[in-house]
Parts: sequence; C-alpha cells; structure tokens
Amino acid sequence: MDIKVLRYFLALAKEESITAAAEYLHLTQPTLSRQLIELEEKLGVKLFIRGSRRITLTDEGMRLRKRAEEILELVQKTEAEFQAPAETIRGDIYIGGGETYAMGNIAEIIKDLQDHYPQIRFHIYSGNADDVTERIDKGLLDFGILIGTVNVSKYESLLLPVKDKWGVLMRKNSPLAERSSIRPEDLWHLPLISSKQKHVDNDISKWIKRDYEKLNVVATYNLIFNAALMVEKGIGYALCLDRLVNTMGDSDLCFIPLEPALEVEIAIVWKRYSFFSKAAELFLQRLKIAFGR
Repeated sequence: MDIKVLRYFLALAKEESITAAAEYLHLTQPTLSRQLIELEEKLGVKLFIRGSRRITLTDEGMRLRKRAEEILELVQKTEAEFQAPAETIRGDIYIGGGETYAMGNIAEIIKDLQDHYPQIRFHIYSGNADDVTERIDKGLLDFGILIGTVNVSKYESLLLPVKDKWGVLMRKNSPLAERSSIRPEDLWHLPLISSKQKHVDNDISKWIKRDYEKLNVVATYNLIFNAALMVEKGIGYALCLDRLVNTMGDSDLCFIPLEPALEVEIAIVWKRYSFFSKAAELFLQRLKIAFGR
C-alpha cells in the first residue's frame, strides 16, 4: 500500500470534500478521485459515502483512518530517527502512560537529559494501560508507564520507587467527607465513577468484597480530569488514585483513602529487543541508573 495514497485518503477524510482535499494536496480533482477509487478497489471495500454536500467515511473507512494514522506516525518516527546527525544526540522519545503522580520521577530524568542534550524532544501520550501497551507493540511508543496489576511479563521493565494509593474523590459537603478513610461497605450503595480498565475492576472487586457488576457504577472514565468534573456536579463518587486532582484551597473536592489501604506499583516498560535511537538509548540508561538496574 502506497504511503502517498494513505496521505491522500487522510486529507479527504479531514476535509470531507474532493475540492478542498485536492487544493490542500496541490493535486487536480480527477487525479485525487482516481487514486482513491483505486484504493477502494485494491482493498475491496467502500471507504466513502459521497453526499451532495460532503463526503463521510464508512465503517471500513473509519477503520482505515485509524490504521493509516498509526502507519504514518510510525513512518514519521522512523524517518526522524535516521535523519538525526551521527555526531550529535538528538531526536524524539515517545512515552505513554496513565495518570500518576509518579510521572514526576520521570520528569526529573527528562529535565536532566534536556539540560545536557537540548535537541532531544519528548512526546507524552496519556492513556490507559490497554492503549499504551497497544501503541508500544506497534512501535508508536518507546516507553510506557503502567500502573497496578498489569501483566508486564512480555516487556522489559523497571519498578519506580513509589506507589500510588487508591481512594475516593468526593465533594467536601458529602456525608463521607469527614471520614479519615473509606471502608468497602461505605460504597456498596453509592453512585460510583470508576476507571474503565479491566484490571482496575478486578482490584476494586477484591477490595470492596462485591462483584463489580453489582455495584452502582453510574459512569466510567479514562482520564481523571473529566471524572472530577462529574464529581463536582454531584453525579457520583470517583474511585481514583491520590494526588491527581487539586483538593486544596477553594476546591469543592476532597480525597479520602481506602481502608484497608489499596496501593499499586508503577512500572516503566519497553519492548524487548527494541532497536532504540541514540536518544532513547540514553534515556534508558538514565532510567536504569535512577531506578536500580
């Protein structure tokens, strides 16, 4: 499959118009139309719905858009690695991870490395463990920060010297806000906002001593910022990790830890037998020095 044609396809998906996409790509409309028709014929599926005012993607078109974006991102990443001059350490390092206060430990290494090698750039991708490991496996991320009981056996990994603590984010006027800790039975009948990751469901189910499916989970979240907004509006109580949401000063929110305490380890992982750029290899060396291997 021609990379150039994938770029054409993404341009039309974005512009939703042959005319606009052709102008953006500096092509004639017949040339662009012919290339995209040939792409549909090659794949054997219909990618577009051609309406009177705009062009939209079919389900197959949406699937190809996601895959094309990943392919072109990997191409760009590979080109950047090989275009870096041999005599200098420069380039891009891609790190993905969930929301954790332990990112501060990684940020210290990033800061130190950039002080000495200002031509190294870092790109941070925020996502849950499933998103991050998928992107590592596809070569889109160099490193991933994984939280909790995630299977890291197929990766090289280092444990960070900190742990995250689970608790409940709630409004300060909640009846539970005066508690020093939250016990399982306190949450059995409350409206809960929980992370949508399966390994989190398992951890919480064990702690709360209830089948997760029988809890009153009114919403799930991927990033805690959005969950915090729902808590502020009184939608429910968010099960989350500590130190991710500001609960100080004028904030309407507070965080109460769980009892018995539920703590999780944090690991930074990378693909086995990876061929790293010089910049990523240097970053890995700094990780090993900092975290003991």
